[in-house]
Amino acid sequence: MNDNRNDMPELALGTKVLREEYVNGAAKPVVVLGIGNILLCDEGFGVRVVEYLSERGGLPDNVELVDGGTLGPELLHFVTGAGRLIIVDAVKGAEEDEPGKLYRFAGEAVNEHFSQGVMAHELGITDLLALMRLIGQAVPEVVVLGAVPYDLSPSLDMTEEMAKLVPVMADMVKEAAVS
Repeated sequence: MNDNRNDMPELALGTKVLREEYVNGAAKPVVVLGIGNILLCDEGFGVRVVEYLSERGGLPDNVELVDGGTLGPELLHFVTGAGRLIIVDAVKGAEEDEPGKLYRFAGEAVNEHFSQGVMAHELGITDLLALMRLIGQAVPEVVVLGAVPYDLSPSLDMTEEMAKLVPVMADMVKEAAVS
């Protein structure tokens, strides 16, 4: 593991990682929250994208990576204080959508996405966002990036097709983190 924070972002796995510059009141961070169930093939897409980004580094210093797994409101302490929250996930698209279709939701489209049929773990994210609004800690900007999964059967491995989308999605995350 590289100790140079400029080269390798921290990956929070179950414990809040607070960098010194955040504690000292620097600009609010961008939080990239990878969510999904890695036990269900392509359903773990968001987590795999965050792992990919963590391994390769190259993100701005104000970007924090969080493996959210299938948690919901339990993620409150990971995202409170963020200026921008980028949620990466396998998303349920429209019935006519082909697997592998990429999505980007921002603004009101985020609420519309979560108000429609969602995957089971997304209910927890809906609860998290609602809780943050309720306690006056809503993130000013939320972006959801995702891809329609090919396979949701039990497996620790993603399909080859979905795995090929990981670097593509990582580029989308980088773009969303700096725009």
